[in-house]
Amino acid sequence: MTATKTHSRRWRSTVSLSDALKQGVLLIASFIALVPTFYMIMTALKSEEEYAIDKLGLPDAPVFENFRAVLVDSPFLAWMVNSFILVAGSVALSIVVSCLAAYAIARMEFKGRDTLLALSTSLMAVPPVVMIVPLFVLYTQLDLISTYQGAILIYAGLITPFSVYLLTTFFRTVPNELFESARIDGAGDFLILWQIVLPLSLPALLTLVVVNSLYVWNDLLIAIIFLQEDSKRTLMAGISVFQGRYNNQVPLTMAGMVIASAPMFILYVVFQKHFIRGLMAGAIK
Repeated sequence: MTATKTHSRRWRSTVSLSDALKQGVLLIASFIALVPTFYMIMTALKSEEEYAIDKLGLPDAPVFENFRAVLVDSPFLAWMVNSFILVAGSVALSIVVSCLAAYAIARMEFKGRDTLLALSTSLMAVPPVVMIVPLFVLYTQLDLISTYQGAILIYAGLITPFSVYLLTTFFRTVPNELFESARIDGAGDFLILWQIVLPLSLPALLTLVVVNSLYVWNDLLIAIIFLQEDSKRTLMAGISVFQGRYNNQVPLTMAGMVIASAPMFILYVVFQKHFIRGLMAGAIK
């Protein structure tokens, strides 16, 4: 009996030490991730004079003039509108295509569906940079350079393979009894997808909205090459120009970075619960 108690205490001590180690690693990782964000916000709230005197300290009194200057004296809002157009268009198009493709692969019997899924998944490993030259030649011939629809098609194509993979995994977890009952009631595949599968897959869909929106919002390569007109410039492409123009005005540049980060941060906070549920469901099931 004594040996059993001793073994139990040792086991609990080992578990407690392991949990403490994990918590410590997570705290260190969180600190490393949050420090640049904290520095960015604190710098954006300083004046040029205060930043020149103390670069790492907290601001004596928050200065919001930098944010006003970014929004009023630069085309930041126009860049944000362009980015919103690309994000909304490409994510919506990708979701529609991915839902149809994932449902067919997960729930329909046809020859080569596993091969189709494998090919689609393998595209996730192809870096976008290797497709730049052929896409640019094709878009030049089709007169799609510096057009929203052309960029939306490229972004949708880049994010669709991951979307198909995640949704296929999720759709396969839906109980077969629901499909059988729906077919007995006379429902077709489109009706089953719309009224049964998609409502049950809301966490996975919102996960894709967050992940894919973040990818398109932060992309620079496609935006610079395929949106060459100043009026079509996206936020990330505009920031690269903004940094070069205001390279010596660090607080002003940091204010622009804060504004650029805010929409995606808000999107994640709003859908955080569904985002985590979608990731967990895709990983476990």
